[in-house]
Amino acid sequence: AVGPVPRRRPARSDMGWALSLLLLPLALLAAPVQAEGGTAAAEEVKIEVLHLPEACSPKSKKGDLLNAHYDGFLASDGSKFYCSRTQNEGHPKWFVLGVGQVIKGLDIAMMNMCPGEKRKVTIPPSLAYGQHGYAQGKIPPNATLIFEIELYAVNKGPRSVEAFNQIDKDSDKKLSELEISQYLKEEFARDGKKRHPSAHDEILADIFKKNDHDGDGFISAKEYNVYQHDEL
Repeated sequence: AVGPVPRRRPARSDMGWALSLLLLPLALLAAPVQAEGGTAAAEEVKIEVLHLPEACSPKSKKGDLLNAHYDGFLASDGSKFYCSRTQNEGHPKWFVLGVGQVIKGLDIAMMNMCPGEKRKVTIPPSLAYGQHGYAQGKIPPNATLIFEIELYAVNKGPRSVEAFNQIDKDSDKKLSELEISQYLKEEFARDGKKRHPSAHDEILADIFKKNDHDGDGFISAKEYNVYQHDEL
């Protein structure tokens, strides 16, 4: 099926915040579709840099957590099918680059991009929604897409080596309930928001339910680093 996979809304906004921060990054526009007919290799994303700041660091790479605004247009008639500024009270979108949270063409288009940079990119159908299109998003079959993108921030992704090592206090390459509990307490203190006393335990339990796949009471490096973009 083409388009996003419906996701259950967490019972608490705090739980969604913590999971997205730690292990479950936010989705952007839609789930990717596989290129059809083997045409992806013959087609490329066209990138036009509209603005490049003097200070260009750090450049985005696979696994980074990006914050960006973007508008989407149909190349055929120039009509706009998406504007991030009209979603989520106009806040820029957060997503992890290069891991399939967006269509393949956007993952390609936003590599090696720096904070403050603006790009206009053209994405062929094979790297977007293919021959089926995406009716819910008003994207017809075999549509070439144009995006105007403004990148605001490039941060270490939630499944980066740096993030894992920050939580793994005893450096044993696995995360215990105590280590993640301490991490959550530190993040809560840094965030400064008032929370119900039960929020911490609920979030901790949910993290292990979703990520401790072998049920041994630890989240291993393999279970944590599902994006395979770094070596631990």
